[in-house]
Amino acid sequence: MSGYDPVADGWKPMHDGPMPGGLGVAYAKRFPDGWRYGLVTRPDHMNPAGAVHGGILMCFADHVLGLYVWEAADRADNVTIQLNTHFLSAVKPGDFLELRGEVTRASGSMVFVRGLIAVGDRDVVAVDGIWRVFRPR
Repeated sequence: MSGYDPVADGWKPMHDGPMPGGLGVAYAKRFPDGWRYGLVTRPDHMNPAGAVHGGILMCFADHVLGLYVWEAADRADNVTIQLNTHFLSAVKPGDFLELRGEVTRASGSMVFVRGLIAVGDRDVVAVDGIWRVFRPR
């Protein structure tokens, strides 16, 4: 999907929520099954083998799954306490990542989420984790 223009396809840049570490601007788009989030990968995301570095994929997943948690927790502050990542396929610089996620369980102080990152119709990363929610006392 090199050269893909997310804005031309209806994705909105999330200027108020930049990705950590200068990874770029995340994109959001509402689908019938809920929100999805995207990121255009760049040459500086590449590892020595020529693929997008796994740390970039993990950072994207961590940031975006936190958005699902934030909504499920009534926009309360939260932090990741566990993130499990399964790399399924290599990603090339220039590919557009699309993460679709879901909350699988939420309690007063914990939220469990999972998601898939895809490039087009190819799943490249499966991820799940647990977030701690901070509620006012």
